[in-house]
Amino acid sequence: MVQGTASSVGKSMVVAAMCRMFRQEGLRVAPFKAQNMALNAYVTAEGGEIGRAQAVQAQAAGIAPTVDMNPILLKPEGHSRAQVIVMGRPVGTLGAADYHERKPDLRGVVVDALARLRSAYDLVVIEGAGSPAEINLKDRDLVNMFVAGAADCNVVLVGDIDRGGVFAAFVGTLELLEPAERSRVGAFLINKFRGDLRLLDSGLRFLEERTGIPVLGIVPYLPALRIADEDSVSLEDRIGRRRARADEVEIAVVRVPLISNHDDFQPLEHAPGVVVRFVERPEDLDGADLVVLPGSKSTVSDLHWLRATGIARAVAARAQRGELVLGVCGGCQMLGKRIADPDAAESNEREVQGIDLLPITTRFSRDKRTTQVRADALLPSFLCDGGDADIAGYEIHMGRIERDAGESGPFAIRSRNGAPEDAVDGASSHGGAVVGTMIHGLFDDARVRGALVATLRARKGLPRLEVSPTSAAPSDEFDRLAEALRQSIDVPLLRKLCRS
Repeated sequence: MVQGTASSVGKSMVVAAMCRMFRQEGLRVAPFKAQNMALNAYVTAEGGEIGRAQAVQAQAAGIAPTVDMNPILLKPEGHSRAQVIVMGRPVGTLGAADYHERKPDLRGVVVDALARLRSAYDLVVIEGAGSPAEINLKDRDLVNMFVAGAADCNVVLVGDIDRGGVFAAFVGTLELLEPAERSRVGAFLINKFRGDLRLLDSGLRFLEERTGIPVLGIVPYLPALRIADEDSVSLEDRIGRRRARADEVEIAVVRVPLISNHDDFQPLEHAPGVVVRFVERPEDLDGADLVVLPGSKSTVSDLHWLRATGIARAVAARAQRGELVLGVCGGCQMLGKRIADPDAAESNEREVQGIDLLPITTRFSRDKRTTQVRADALLPSFLCDGGDADIAGYEIHMGRIERDAGESGPFAIRSRNGAPEDAVDGASSHGGAVVGTMIHGLFDDARVRGALVATLRARKGLPRLEVSPTSAAPSDEFDRLAEALRQSIDVPLLRKLCRS
């Protein structure tokens, strides 16, 4: 099991690296995280919703994601409330205190899911959440030492040295653990190190002498990994990014307060000649070649924020000038004429006016759609060429869009969760400057990514860049991640910790 001294110390990436490393050694390996809190989600082949990190880890392991890998997912909705998803399906929205009281009832769900994975795979790599030393939460722990005890497994404790204070974090975490919990910590792992390793020698000696626990290794800081990240903390680094140069194109993604699935745009961040910025002010849209309204966990709330900040007005002005605007999922809904929520499925407002750039109305219901989709390009747009087919993605939304009579959209959906389908996705404005889609994950497809970048470059008068469709292959990135871990740790010690 991989636990951390805090959130965002790199547990998810360490688990992904171990999954790929053990897979390379011929083991059937699967990831597991009992409870995840994230707005980046993924849809399994069965239509269940899990945290994006576990889907990425499953990809590293070379297996299909399942709901057993993340039996409980919490999707924050603001005001200390979150939608609770159990075994891939939403069971309601609860306040923090109410959910804390319900946790003991969910322990059986966690134990059963873990048991199914252990029976199906040679090795399960478990990820914790936050810190195991959150003493105010330990009596109802679902995800850290409770899971380690249920699995009877050793723990690798990860600390982020890039933040500073890693030795104090390790020692302090141990001090707050009960003796039985402390005995499960089999090794420390220092993550995100930059600099001369020799400078750590005295600290490593102190740590091992003070605790009696060995250091598994020191993993270097790995910039520009082309692997989707889940944590909203990762967005902070994207806010202050530089503007595009004259020979580059710029995509401005509006960071609404309850942004979801921001990893949709990570493939674009690694495309040559593209700068992706996350912005929060209307003036940050000026000069961008494309403005994106992303997914949202609370469409109506974030739409009000767009109006309050002046961004909605700036987006409308862009469209009037013929400048490109894209809406994805909740962003697509915001760009429509109105949003109706008669059953108060998402908000207490029965009807809200949209930005009115797309010929659609969104109607919310309590039935949440979570599907994997296959689609063909229906109409040429800045997202795709007319002949593109078999484009993969997924849908996660409660609102259904209704197009005005005679209107169409960019994609034709041919299947949902493997079942044949004949439906139209999204909508386009007259003239094509504004496009909306309900499909997440589109830019993982090199054709969609390439068509968009080619259009943006052509509109800016830049030559087309020919890029190999395999230049950002995720498999290569997982191999790079696994090799970095392998070269940085005591592999025999890790194998010893992975006991039956």
